[in-house]
Amino acid sequence: MASAHLAAAPPLPLQRSPTDLFGDPIDDSNPLWFKKDLFLSPNFDSESYISDLRTFVPFDTLRSQLHSHLSSLKHELVELINRDYNDFVNLSTKLVDVDSAIARMRAPLTDLREKIASFRGSVEASLVALQNGLRQRAEAANAREVLELLLDTFHVVSKVEKLIKELPSVPADWSNEDVNTSQKSHLSNGITQHAENGSSMRETQSMLLERIASEMNRLKFYMAHAKDLPFVENMEKRIQSASLLLDSSLGHCFVDGLEHQDANVIYNCLRAYAAIDNTKSAEEIFRTKIVAPLIDKVIAHGSAELLAGVSGELQEDFLQIKQYIDRDCKFLLEISSTENSGLHVFDFLANSILKEVLIAIQRGKPGAFSPGRPTEFLRNYKSSLEFLAHLEGYCPSRFSVSKFRAEPIYIEFMKQWNLGVYFSLRFQEIAGALDSALASSSLTLVQSSSNENQALTLKQSVTLLESLRSCWSEDVLVLSASDKFLRLALQLLSRYSHWLSSGINARKSGHANANNGSEWAASAMPEDFIYIIHDINFLVAEVCGDYLQHVLQLLASCPIEVQDLVKQSILHSGKSLEDQAPPIMRSIIEALVEKSVEDLRQLKGITATYRMTNKPLPIRHSPYVSGVLRPLKTLLEGDRAATYLAKETRDELLRGTAYEITGRYYEMASDLVNVARKTESSLQRIRQGAQRRAGASSDVSDHNVSDTDKICMQLFLDIQEYGRNLSVLGVEAAEIPAYCSLWQCVAPAEKQSTINF
Repeated sequence: MASAHLAAAPPLPLQRSPTDLFGDPIDDSNPLWFKKDLFLSPNFDSESYISDLRTFVPFDTLRSQLHSHLSSLKHELVELINRDYNDFVNLSTKLVDVDSAIARMRAPLTDLREKIASFRGSVEASLVALQNGLRQRAEAANAREVLELLLDTFHVVSKVEKLIKELPSVPADWSNEDVNTSQKSHLSNGITQHAENGSSMRETQSMLLERIASEMNRLKFYMAHAKDLPFVENMEKRIQSASLLLDSSLGHCFVDGLEHQDANVIYNCLRAYAAIDNTKSAEEIFRTKIVAPLIDKVIAHGSAELLAGVSGELQEDFLQIKQYIDRDCKFLLEISSTENSGLHVFDFLANSILKEVLIAIQRGKPGAFSPGRPTEFLRNYKSSLEFLAHLEGYCPSRFSVSKFRAEPIYIEFMKQWNLGVYFSLRFQEIAGALDSALASSSLTLVQSSSNENQALTLKQSVTLLESLRSCWSEDVLVLSASDKFLRLALQLLSRYSHWLSSGINARKSGHANANNGSEWAASAMPEDFIYIIHDINFLVAEVCGDYLQHVLQLLASCPIEVQDLVKQSILHSGKSLEDQAPPIMRSIIEALVEKSVEDLRQLKGITATYRMTNKPLPIRHSPYVSGVLRPLKTLLEGDRAATYLAKETRDELLRGTAYEITGRYYEMASDLVNVARKTESSLQRIRQGAQRRAGASSDVSDHNVSDTDKICMQLFLDIQEYGRNLSVLGVEAAEIPAYCSLWQCVAPAEKQSTINF
């Protein structure tokens, strides 16, 4: 009744917890950035959540909001507990007579457990019996397989022995020393060979040998699977005996077929060799019986005394070998390369022909591989490449060519040609010639009669061009080492450029050193530099023109990217050589200016002429003026400049020298005028002071011409003559800034506005 009364009573108001009364106030309004649904996501990660929010929410604000959310969750949990509390309390009152119910359920469950255990035991016993039966069955099957394998092995051995007995008899020289007497008797049981049916007998024998080889292949398969069985071990002697008989008979039949060039016999024998995986024997027989006698006719080998006078040239030998191959070996190569024949496993080109050629050269002409004689070595190397290309012509496909090149004997043959040593010798030869020429203490002119390059004038330049051409000449270049020869050519150009730059730098510093090849510059005259400028221009035009095209033509088979790199490297070296011309031009100008300055130093005599003298105003120029431009004029009118200087270079030299001389002229003249004016001013002040002390008038000499005016007038007459001399050479003096400044410095006031000679 009490429970019914409680159930009928109205629900009590929800009691508030202490947290509601004294905790933090709960605010359901959350910021927009706070998403409560994210906490329910299965992929929620607290660290990433906090790191994402901290980018735009302060840490304190985020912590406060999380505490607030935690309080809200606790509050909801308390509400849920309070809401279902009555049902939780009433749950225990509804569980009546639970123990009796459990006791009633225990008995059936115990019976079921016993039945399951009994059934499980019977199933396990049946499974064990079944597994034992299957194991016994597998053992029986394995035993049966082994027995069948042994029976098959025995049958195959018996069959092979029977087939060997059926082989036709062979000549006495076919006998094999490794075969015992009882085995030889098996060969004599066949039919006697007659001359009229020799071909058919060979073909019959080859077919029978092919059949025996196929059975031997089966026998090898069986032995591989039963090699540890005692039965097979007891049969090894019979198997080895049969194998020896097969190899001997197959070898004699193959030799007979080769000697008679019987295509069917050779085809059957090759198939037999392929069946027993003994291609090396066939290749060795062909090498020793057919190829070796042919090669021995061309390249004989004997004692060292006999070989001492033998030439190391291989070109003629390779030509004869090619003829022998076409005549006596081509038939076998065609048979072995037959399509879909299965004979692609043979490589007679490498393991028979090339191998014998290599052995013959090593025995008969060992010096052919020696790079000590570079010219002969290169001819032999190119001949060998042509010979290899001829052999590759017998390959039916690109794959065959790749296989031929990957053969060990091919690689061994190519290793005999030591191209590294060959290049080293050529490097010493080519670079040594240039170094010897550049080591000279002076510039050496080349006689026109002995100079094939008529445009070049210096021995050093001719040697450079010859060395550059040698790098890519037919009797020096090896295309497989073209990168090394390209580097050598670039080094030659760099060496020549360094020789020029070091000489010019040593000439400027005045410290010529014979060790670095700069001694020539100290003794060189300005006229000698004309040869250098001419040779530089010619070399640059040659290197960047015909020489570059010749190199690119030789490298036409290379990718276009490689050709572009080669072109850029050569053009860069040509540009580096061309950059040496301006310093040399400056050296000529400096030398000419120094010679002209020697005459300009006579300017100091003008001061002595008119200082403290009563000489009248000058009316003509000084004698030194005619000698100022004489070095430049002599150089330009000489035979060297007329012959070897281009018009552009000549004009550049003329203008550069004229500008420099005029600049030095202006410096010296302006210094002279300034000193004269300062001296005149000082003397004037002294004179006026003396006159004032004496009580005389200071206007006595005001109307006289001063010494400074006389000096300026003399200089004015001199620069007029100098300007006329420049005009004769083809230079307008008015276009030179230093000359205009010089005119303004010394010309009278009424003539400063116009430059007129």
